[in-house]
Amino acid sequence: MSNGIGLLFTLTSGLTIALILGYIAHKIKLSPLVGYLIAGIMVSPYSPGIVADMSIAQQCAEIGIVLLMFGVGMHFNLKDLIAVKDIAVVGALAQIATSTIISAILVKFLGWSWTSGIVLGIAISVASTVVLTRVLSDNKMLHTPTGHAAIGWLIMEDLFTIIILVLLPAFFG
Repeated sequence: MSNGIGLLFTLTSGLTIALILGYIAHKIKLSPLVGYLIAGIMVSPYSPGIVADMSIAQQCAEIGIVLLMFGVGMHFNLKDLIAVKDIAVVGALAQIATSTIISAILVKFLGWSWTSGIVLGIAISVASTVVLTRVLSDNKMLHTPTGHAAIGWLIMEDLFTIIILVLLPAFFG
């Protein structure tokens, strides 16, 4: 498939399936995000059915993540983050440390190395800011003190994740 046709097929098939499954999820009182996730699984190379051009799909996914994070940034400003910095920073660091320590200990019992356990623990500890933003928005709780604290907490996790992604290769090669 040429790049132009591959791009068109990838976008139309992915978006059409996401639209249909998002609508079905909404009709059965679930978040449309559930439908979108299922659609992504359906067009992946790891499931039977429509298989999109993977190089194009990966590029589109990266663009989608950037747009989702941009949307999160549009809902939260620096003043709100500073207002909840005490609970966000302490809570995020405590949650990340706890998840990482517990994961490292558990996988050590399974025969993995401490390094693998730490990397897995860090990966597990990061929640999805985009999903929570959507859920809070759907429930009209995004612009409440609780919503600001939750988003601030997750933004701290996202910042920590960026730092870890930069430093991880230096520490673990």
